Amino acid sequence: MRSSWSCRRPDNLPASGLKPDCLTTRPFAHRGLHGQGISENGMAAFDAAIAGGFGIECDVRASRDGIAFVFHDADLIRMAERSDSVASLDAATLDSVALPDGGMIPRLSALLACCGDQVPLLVEIKAEGRHVADLCEAVARDLDRATAARVAIMSFNPHAMRWFAFHRPDVTRGLVVTQQGKGRWRGRIERALALWLSKPDFLACDIRDLPSRFAEHARKRKMPVLTWTVGSAEERTRAARHADQIIFERPRD
Repeated sequence: MRSSWSCRRPDNLPASGLKPDCLTTRPFAHRGLHGQGISENGMAAFDAAIAGGFGIECDVRASRDGIAFVFHDADLIRMAERSDSVASLDAATLDSVALPDGGMIPRLSALLACCGDQVPLLVEIKAEGRHVADLCEAVARDLDRATAARVAIMSFNPHAMRWFAFHRPDVTRGLVVTQQGKGRWRGRIERALALWLSKPDFLACDIRDLPSRFAEHARKRKMPVLTWTVGSAEERTRAARHADQIIFERPRD
């Protein structure tokens, strides 16, 4: 078995039977430890999370020329006051786009280098629909170069997780789920299909949905359940009862 410092799954273990230490040993700072003049998904936020002893959760999108960048939104309006989409710009251009705190949009490769083999990292793949290959390939290339990194990937999009299941089955993958805005039966059907497509190693559940039978069933099967985005003291208490680890932001109260 590989070292417990790695989130990569040993080839001889089934996905449902693995509980990587890096998923549960410490809380994950959502988009880094941002706020108070520190931009989300920026290097200052990631440095603050590392200094605080936390893991890091981040979002990734691909540039026009297939480089993975750490950024949440499809376009640059909210974070950079530009109308361009991330996918419409090449990497050289994105390298020069400043976030509100003055830092530049980081490449995933830079964040992986910053985390090294010491900081657990959750990489959320922001891909829409079935056209996931370009972004997944960009992420996979960076992970291949960061062989010692403690990394797991996750996504709302089961097609992205299915891509990794086929092409990089050694990388730990998680399905992000929410019941918000969905009817009872729609939510059940969507979750069932997503689980079948992605065959995840862990779940990342909306804190607003907990407690839930869905999460409890996963935990009984020894599948780790993370929960997002935890901000209040009450949410932390609820998460401690119904999940294995939190993805958090600075407290709201």
